[in-house]
Amino acid sequence: MYLKEYDIKITETLEKTVTVKAESMEAAQAKVEEEYYNSEHILDSENFTGVDFSAEAEREIVQEQKEQLDVLLVKPGMYPQAVQIGGELEDLQKAVGGDIEAVYPYNEPVALIVNDEGKLNGSELNRALRDNEGQIYDIVAGDFLVVGLGEENFASLSPELMEKFEKEFHQPEMFVRMGRSIMALPLPDDKVKAADAPLKSESIPQKSSPDRDVL
Repeated sequence: MYLKEYDIKITETLEKTVTVKAESMEAAQAKVEEEYYNSEHILDSENFTGVDFSAEAEREIVQEQKEQLDVLLVKPGMYPQAVQIGGELEDLQKAVGGDIEAVYPYNEPVALIVNDEGKLNGSELNRALRDNEGQIYDIVAGDFLVVGLGEENFASLSPELMEKFEKEFHQPEMFVRMGRSIMALPLPDDKVKAADAPLKSESIPQKSSPDRDVL
């Protein structure tokens, strides 16, 4: 529904008759005016006689379009999804399911927007982060976003960065504990969830041996 903006003037009318003694009509009016400005005559709700509404102006409303960002949404057990979301804090929080933290593990102008409490609230492990030698140094828990970096705020990913990081996070992973270390294994394609489909409990095995647990 398209709306316009209007200025409407509200005029209330108060009336009170004051009786004074004077030499003429003009003198009586001047005397009452002086007394009124000296607050000797106060008009209140008992003196209300009516109200009038009149339109003063009409203006077109220009509705500002909310900026949308083209980003990559990465969920556990799913292939990455190119999505559009708002760039406000509440939009980012909604996308990852809670308070956000931005991490910058890559040389490219991108950030990972993750749930700040993903590991504490029991979120499912998602993707491993690796150093230049391919060694795992961290694991993201829960949904996360790959976003571009603007001069001051987060920005859309360029098509080139969208393609690069889709490949980077393309294959969902499952995590296996071996002693004190954790291995990240590619999730078989037949176990990958469809976009936004709930994960079946049997899709990822929960335990393989006493000292080798799937996380």
